[in-house]
Amino acid sequence: MSSRRPPIAGRFTAEELALAGRNRGMPLEALRHDVTPSGLHYLLIHFDIPDADESRWQLSIEGLVEKPRVFSVAELKGLPSRTVRVTMECAGNGRGQLSPRYPSVPWLEEGVSTAEWTGVPLHAVLGHATLSPISTEIVFHGADRGIDAGVEHYFARSLAREDALRDDVLVAYAMNGAPLPPQHGAPLRLVVPRWYGMASVKWLRSIQALDRPFDGLQQARGYHFRRVAGEKGEPCTLMRVNSLMAPPGIPDFYTRRRIVEAGAVEIVGRAWSGAAPVERVEFGLDGHWTAARVASQQHALSWMRWSFVWHATPGEHELACRATDAAGNTQPFEPPWDLSGFGNNGVQRIHVTVRA
Repeated sequence: MSSRRPPIAGRFTAEELALAGRNRGMPLEALRHDVTPSGLHYLLIHFDIPDADESRWQLSIEGLVEKPRVFSVAELKGLPSRTVRVTMECAGNGRGQLSPRYPSVPWLEEGVSTAEWTGVPLHAVLGHATLSPISTEIVFHGADRGIDAGVEHYFARSLAREDALRDDVLVAYAMNGAPLPPQHGAPLRLVVPRWYGMASVKWLRSIQALDRPFDGLQQARGYHFRRVAGEKGEPCTLMRVNSLMAPPGIPDFYTRRRIVEAGAVEIVGRAWSGAAPVERVEFGLDGHWTAARVASQQHALSWMRWSFVWHATPGEHELACRATDAAGNTQPFEPPWDLSGFGNNGVQRIHVTVRA
């Protein structure tokens, strides 16, 4: 069985560029939207987009359940629905900023977005099959298949029973008020708020109840925080506290360096955390930090808007932002080292030239 490649330094590889072409980030100027337009939402597809015909698609509930059940999409749409506004971030967001870096999708900072998902609460779907009292783990199998780390498999992830039965976990069939796009999991996908995006399995085809930990590749080996090769590590779960700002002014086409006119400039951004509500955001100007204005949170599972009026003076400046959540977690100044580039919530920095 082959192992994953070790971190590398230097130029991006052809394979990384090909993955970047398939898996795109959200343009940071889209941070101005409370809800990310579907066409701008970040995208990660592990293998291929399956050929999915909604009229023939079925979702099976199996394993340790008292009444195994198969649902059509039409049957699921006939059940009571719920819409939740959820901020979702890729666990590998920021990977491309580490050196050496893990050779995969080279996210910089754009692997995060917010959407409104509509579907049936997972606990209601499972209620139709009645979980066995001895079930402890709920596995979600997608229809996308391929080879990763030398192992051929369908993408699958699991949640502990108590996490799966939370009120806000959905079997979703709509995104931002429209049917799910193919690239976002049509016709059915899981949505797990507060967790990194790998938990929200797309192209959902079966749900399986177990009485033991799931040992699939993407659960048992993939998506673990590891500092050195060979260690078991800790599984990626809740999103770490993070924040971003929409780059001000105008960009240089090639370098993306920002050009701003002197005077009052409103800086707008978003902050989020899977562990606890965001409590504070600070704006950094050339290493000096000032409290930003944080809007009240209207949606518990969504990012929070923050803003700051910067009185820009001519010259070269570095802008930054950092958030702190109610659990006391604060973004670090430098990206935390991780062998696979997971969980990078280091402070965002933007270099700006201010013109008189």
